[in-house]
Amino acid sequence: MKHPTSIQIKRIKHFLELKDIDKQDLKDILTLGKQIKVMQEDRKYPSHPAQPLKGRSIALIFSKPSTRTRVSFEVGIHQLGGNPIVLSTNTMQIDRGETIADTARVLSRFVDGIVIRTGCTEHLTELAKLSSVPVINGLTPASHPGQVMADVMTFEEHKGPIKGRVIAWIGDGNNVANSFIEAATQFDFILKLATPSNYLPSKKVLAWAKSKGADIHLTTDPKEAAKNADCIVTDTWVSMSDNESEKQQRLNALPPYQVNQEIMRLAAPDAIFMHCLPAHIGQEVTANVFESSQSVVFDEAENRLHTHKAILIWALMGDNWRDYSSR
Repeated sequence: MKHPTSIQIKRIKHFLELKDIDKQDLKDILTLGKQIKVMQEDRKYPSHPAQPLKGRSIALIFSKPSTRTRVSFEVGIHQLGGNPIVLSTNTMQIDRGETIADTARVLSRFVDGIVIRTGCTEHLTELAKLSSVPVINGLTPASHPGQVMADVMTFEEHKGPIKGRVIAWIGDGNNVANSFIEAATQFDFILKLATPSNYLPSKKVLAWAKSKGADIHLTTDPKEAAKNADCIVTDTWVSMSDNESEKQQRLNALPPYQVNQEIMRLAAPDAIFMHCLPAHIGQEVTANVFESSQSVVFDEAENRLHTHKAILIWALMGDNWRDYSSR
């Protein structure tokens, strides 16, 4: 048997945080997502001959309930020709004490990539550290990058290039807000965040954005943030991981940050409204905003499918991943 004279080290591309990914790659992922959406509307998927995940298996690990993340990844993998394997941590050995490190090393022998939605940020980082296949962040308490990629795509569908535009985040400074800060830095848009003083976004993420010269504005006044914004974004006030005491504290603190018609009137006349869903009508948003012509929440939800497919191609198809946009 002939042995190779040199060993090529495979470069693993994890999709963990927007701040860690090349700016041009992020823009090209969105371009690919838009092209994939057109192909799907033309019914070229799944019959399109260039199914880049054909013969590949992707593990989808969920420790938290999921609708959009699970369905978009599972359907997307199918449409790209791959095989999704959906796993819940309560049916895995993780719940019986197996470490994330061992899980990473075992799954790497079985599958070609891993998507994880977890209630513990450290699980994502440890999984990526020891996995020999790409790991994709499906949500952690600290970030939700796939969601915000879909949000940027949705904005550009309705409003054109996002560079230089004004996005207003109103409500809890949560994981989605953190990813919006990273996106503002990477895509060069202006981000105004209105949050209660005790529900601020991550100081670490804000410091990183400031070091990169991002145009980020913090305020406790939702009206100030909404003024002349091109897009108003909010999210649920209560996280799945909040206990009853935390839930009540949030419900007491956040009513002044409800997105209602008064807030939308302060924004630009053609401003759009986004929400990553699920929504709690009457809490973070009123029905007359959620159901209005300015609301693009279901376009936003659909675009999870198209951006997730583009992220999968970016992560799994090596340095020639851009080739798939022209097939």
